[in-house]
Amino acid sequence: MAWLPRQPKFWLAAFLLWFVVLWVLSSLTLSTTYQPPVNNFDKFEHFGYFFGGGGLFSAWLFRRNPGNPDWTKIILTTVGVIALVGVIDEFHQTFTPGRSGNDPFDWLADVSGAAAGALVFRLVHRCLK
Repeated sequence: MAWLPRQPKFWLAAFLLWFVVLWVLSSLTLSTTYQPPVNNFDKFEHFGYFFGGGGLFSAWLFRRNPGNPDWTKIILTTVGVIALVGVIDEFHQTFTPGRSGNDPFDWLADVSGAAAGALVFRLVHRCLK
């Protein structure tokens, strides 16, 4: 996958775009007629979205020092930063009409997704070498 950008700035910009999209999505009022296909389906949505954020953030950290990556530090930093983003997102949702916020299970799905995203990126990082 030689087509993937190697510049750390690209991955940081992609992560920041991910954050902006998250902020916009969390600012939208949900329709009261929306019924998820499965109970607690939003946990899968949280996991999936934060999986992407974890992958992007860990890619940025990796590209900063690709010759000698410290994977423990990359994964722990990614999970810590994304956990903080998840807390901010949940708090932000408390001010959005029609949304509930401060759901610890949403936050757990966020953190789990981030950890999974970073771990999967760890497995496929060779594509960026």
